[in-house]
Amino acid sequence: MTQDYTILRLGHHGDGIADGPIYAPRTLPGEVVTGVLEGDRLSDIRIKSPSSERVKAPCDHYKSCGGCQLQHASDEFVARWKMDVVRAALAAQHIEAILRPIQTSPVRSRRRAVLSARRTKKGALTGFHGRSSGTIVEISDCHVLDPGLTNALPVAEAMAELGGSRKAELSVTLTLSEVGLDVAVRGGKALDGPLELALAQETERHGLARLTWNDEIIAMRQAPAQHLGPDLVVPPPGAFLQATKHGEQALTQAVMEISKGAKKIADLFAGCGTFSFPLAHLAEVHAVEGDAAMTRALDQGWRMSIGLKKISTEVRDLFRRPLMADELKQFDTVVLDPPRAGAIAQIAEVAVSKCPVVAYVSCNPISFARDAKKLCAAGYTLEWIQVVDQFRWSSHIELVAGFTLRR
Repeated sequence: MTQDYTILRLGHHGDGIADGPIYAPRTLPGEVVTGVLEGDRLSDIRIKSPSSERVKAPCDHYKSCGGCQLQHASDEFVARWKMDVVRAALAAQHIEAILRPIQTSPVRSRRRAVLSARRTKKGALTGFHGRSSGTIVEISDCHVLDPGLTNALPVAEAMAELGGSRKAELSVTLTLSEVGLDVAVRGGKALDGPLELALAQETERHGLARLTWNDEIIAMRQAPAQHLGPDLVVPPPGAFLQATKHGEQALTQAVMEISKGAKKIADLFAGCGTFSFPLAHLAEVHAVEGDAAMTRALDQGWRMSIGLKKISTEVRDLFRRPLMADELKQFDTVVLDPPRAGAIAQIAEVAVSKCPVVAYVSCNPISFARDAKKLCAAGYTLEWIQVVDQFRWSSHIELVAGFTLRR
């Protein structure tokens, strides 16, 4: 039996929500739909009354692939919705802020992707998982990935054929670098002599910059460097990198604007130096990161650069051992770029330190708003927020916020 449901709003994951709540993927507010109710979710959805914001999805794989959630909505709708998600997160903490217009990365601009791959009877299957599914959806074209990654799909297939199994999946991270493709494979068979030789041959055949297998470097034809501003860094295999160059530039420009005039900056959750390197053209930077390999890459990049001010580095788990208020008092600006959980322990110390300026980069408006409330209660003013959409057609949202201490 099916019945009609009216979609009232979108949830944080991009699903339409009807009274209940009942969740209906790939629907829009105001639409009347029918479907089969399974628990609190609709399946076999048909649109009886479409929204004026509904558009034809540009990608042929959209119905089966779980990589995107919002290709059925107009770009204008997606931009408004993402801005509204940020406003709602702030409102829940009783915070008002100026939101600058959203910056959205272009189509086909993702420079890093994690693919799933599995060996099959006839060869290999590679792609993204279906929505809420363990099934791999094979993709021949993708409107999100840079063409350099789309053209590299045969590399993931080759990895599965050589070292995968029909029972377990490989996780294949493909990253575009300045000199070629950087490939990191996890979940493959244990290395032995024949497999290592075959993988090295594949590295040559596909012209890969670097190939890593279960965290062990198999071959490196050229160091897969990345530009962070004008400076070059060689990240460790599979390391975090902003999804698009456009997104990285938008985030960096906002952080640089907030940090203008600083002389000594603490860059917390620094990664490989996304913000440390641009900031070091203006001020001394102390970069703190919990991952030792990324910290080494940052330090090596700084030592090879010319014309930068000093970047000191520290390996430190900022969740368990945040920089304390006394340590932070030597800095006139603090930059934070924590993971989705936010930085509740570190923000508590920043609030006590009374550092004059804080630049907060976030990929989760909810944890950001929670942390922002702590800063505002400690005497900081939230000056403005720059929202950035570098995960086009997904529910992910990033932002940069500038805080100044009230005098």
